[in-house]
Amino acid sequence: MISLQVRMVFRNTLFSMIAAVGMVTPIAVSQAGESIKIWPKEPPGYQVPAGEEKDMSKPTDRGVEGKPVVRIGNVTTPTVEVFLPEAEHRSGAAVVICPGGGFNILAYDLEGTEVAEWFRSKGVVAVVLKYRVPTNPYKVNWEPPAQDAQRAIRWVRSQSEKWGISKDKVGLLGFSAGGCTAARATLHQTPSLYEPIDEIDRESARPDFTMLIYPAYLVDKDGQLQNDLKVEAGLPPFFISHAFDDPVRPENALAFYSALKKAGVASELHLYDSGGHGYGLRAGKNPAASWPLRCEEWLQRKNLIKP
Repeated sequence: MISLQVRMVFRNTLFSMIAAVGMVTPIAVSQAGESIKIWPKEPPGYQVPAGEEKDMSKPTDRGVEGKPVVRIGNVTTPTVEVFLPEAEHRSGAAVVICPGGGFNILAYDLEGTEVAEWFRSKGVVAVVLKYRVPTNPYKVNWEPPAQDAQRAIRWVRSQSEKWGISKDKVGLLGFSAGGCTAARATLHQTPSLYEPIDEIDRESARPDFTMLIYPAYLVDKDGQLQNDLKVEAGLPPFFISHAFDDPVRPENALAFYSALKKAGVASELHLYDSGGHGYGLRAGKNPAASWPLRCEEWLQRKNLIKP
């Protein structure tokens, strides 16, 4: 397997050659999937252990639906990769996507780029966030990823005029550990998870809608919400999906949804009888495979995508 790093080097070199002869604009490069740094200097807070960023996949690793998974590790420089629909098909909405990977790696294609392509096909500007990993050595392992997610939301809003999106239609989506990241980034707003550093941080870090797909690390061993998760009125609406047989317990979804209900935050939960964990859009014939259809319907009702 050719590593993602090698493919990115080849792709960016190709774009540089084309740009040198004046055949591509900066927005066209972004549309093609250029990786863009979201922090002007070093990210805030503690840094992840040093090491070369690379695809950590091995031939013996589990695939999903007969296909391998790109597992990116040693991310010390958070970036975003942008997927722009054709201008005439854009709905005005955008979503930042946080892949899962247990805060150890990022399932970058399974829960990132493949999902971004799906959103792009629906007219939504999709932004895949490559947040810092591994953070497992730290007690608050979700904090650097959630800082990166809040920065990515602000960065997307700063691009709204260029991309033709509405600043009040910017959402956040997370899978597994990325779901933990998305939940924390949504709830920890006052104060934000980091001090403002530039003009981009004048934008709001609050997503207008949040989607959690088989979220992890939201409950303790007794199935109760973690103490830092203060679910209160005024939060944006959530779409949540989980499977009964998920080894990452569905209590993560159930407890969070119950707290949303008590706070009066109108949200939607789908709990399937089977599906397991870590399938992205590759759920095969499992009941959980229908989550994208239910999500699409929800997005339509929220006027975030066109019927």
